[in-house]
Amino acid sequence: MSTVQQFNGSTSPDVVISVEGLWKQYRYGTISHATLRKDIQSWWARVRGRDDPNLPIGMEQSAKSKASDSMPSAPGTMLSGDDRFWALQDVSFEVKQGEVIGIIGKNGAGKSTLLKILSRVTTPTKGEIKIKGRVASLLEVGTGFHPELTGGENIFLNGAILGMTKEEIKRKFDEIVAFAEVAKFVDTPVKRYSSGMYVRLAFAVAAHLEPEILVVDEVLAVGDAQFQKKCLGKMADVAKAGRTVLFVSHNMGAVSALCATGILLQEGVIAYSGSATQVVTKYLEYGIEKTGVKTWNSGVGDDSLRLRTVRLLNSNNNVTNTFDIKDNITIEMEFEVLRTVEGARVGFRLLTSDGTIVLTSEDTDSCSSLSIKEPGLYQTKAIIPGNLLNEGGYSLTFGCHLPMVRTIYFEENCLGLTIENTGGVGGFVDDKRRGIIRPRLSWEYELIEEK
Repeated sequence: MSTVQQFNGSTSPDVVISVEGLWKQYRYGTISHATLRKDIQSWWARVRGRDDPNLPIGMEQSAKSKASDSMPSAPGTMLSGDDRFWALQDVSFEVKQGEVIGIIGKNGAGKSTLLKILSRVTTPTKGEIKIKGRVASLLEVGTGFHPELTGGENIFLNGAILGMTKEEIKRKFDEIVAFAEVAKFVDTPVKRYSSGMYVRLAFAVAAHLEPEILVVDEVLAVGDAQFQKKCLGKMADVAKAGRTVLFVSHNMGAVSALCATGILLQEGVIAYSGSATQVVTKYLEYGIEKTGVKTWNSGVGDDSLRLRTVRLLNSNNNVTNTFDIKDNITIEMEFEVLRTVEGARVGFRLLTSDGTIVLTSEDTDSCSSLSIKEPGLYQTKAIIPGNLLNEGGYSLTFGCHLPMVRTIYFEENCLGLTIENTGGVGGFVDDKRRGIIRPRLSWEYELIEEK
């Protein structure tokens, strides 16, 4: 049985979300059979345990074979002889009232699928979910907005979709508009809004209409830094008011700061759960390459640009992942351009062991002429100077993208590196200093009065 229902009662009164044995299956390359008649035929065949009449020739399975395939043998396993895969596998957890829980994992881990099921956007294949209270979801920018309606009209429309009464929306209307900073455009159709205005209004509606449970997927990445800070503050206020927040983000610093607990998903399975700090640490350690180099034999990307190799080099031009605090760190990337592409950028993001972003750099920082890339194999390097980073562990995320258009490829926590203090900035091993960076600044002395 697969259900999403309201609590009728619970042995633990403070539990507002209970997930038990949740499985979700998808089919590769298709959402449905394009017609209602075929969808009903396929559904009826599954109910009767018979072959799906709409499968391509050669893809049919007997009822016996389907029964044996009902559960995969290992995480991420594709069902034998079929074109299905499990996005979630036997996921179980509970969330208590007022808890702020971070759900993290790499792309394709099942995070968004889980939130869509909790928000009743899609249904589980198997398992049971019990929810106590009203859920407001912000899964995609402007979900539920109508482009032809004004910002004000969409506040009422989206509020109604979230289950709010007209009086509730009226009471919060001015506060929503002020938070979203769209007062001048509240009577303008949202199809004319920028992506930033769109996400501000969408978040403002979801966060201000007093849901018992607020579900937020990675939409805050669309807003600017000031707006992201504003949203994080609002979610903290929601939690302090005794309401529950489920927060999915690739910003580990935000997860660590906002959430008390967390869940790490890997290939649809809960790999770890615990405090937010512990979960973030496990996430950053998972799958990270510690040899100082990572190569993709066929390259990763799309038909325009493919990343081939990334590596870390010390001052002697040797590949390594361990550096003295005084050493320069050379970050080298090799990529192939398959066709002329304009505006493509390659770069990296450096993060601390708790997920705080230290810096982001792209090849166009000093090579603007490379904004137009002709076909060929390229190598680019960036140098992080010595006496800048503090001792400790770090990770590097690599990516290539077309700004404001699409991400070509994005590899989180691809390489790990360690900074060791063998002599310190001042020449002493025990010269400990607080902070992510500890640059060797230039100091000047002048005796202005002799005693």
